[in-house]
Amino acid sequence: MKLFATALLSSLLSVSAAAQTPAVPPNGTAHSSSHHSKEMANKDMAEAEIRKFDKDSKKITLKHGPIKNLDMPGMTMVFQVKDTGLLDKLALLAVGDKIVFTAEQQQGAYVVTGAEKAVAK
Repeated sequence: MKLFATALLSSLLSVSAAAQTPAVPPNGTAHSSSHHSKEMANKDMAEAEIRKFDKDSKKITLKHGPIKNLDMPGMTMVFQVKDTGLLDKLALLAVGDKIVFTAEQQQGAYVVTGAEKAVAK
């Protein structure tokens, strides 16, 4: 009986330890959290065409497709660009250029939080 109890306890401990071991995908590599956040950022990106850019007022007018994270249909509208690095990057583009971008609503304003020139499909 003592041998049976020891074997049962040993089995239960093995199962418990296995349940606490993180799963590794079949290819043998685990995804880092930065990889996951990049996937999420790409999922929330919208496509747009630059219609107007005003670096002095830190605003950009975009004709954009649907913006999923804002539950917004496609339209033409003005966005603020608060990040000076992003503002400088966007200033290098021209009216008519296609971009992919992310936006958020911050203190009642719509703000472009990330953007890059769209890659031709």
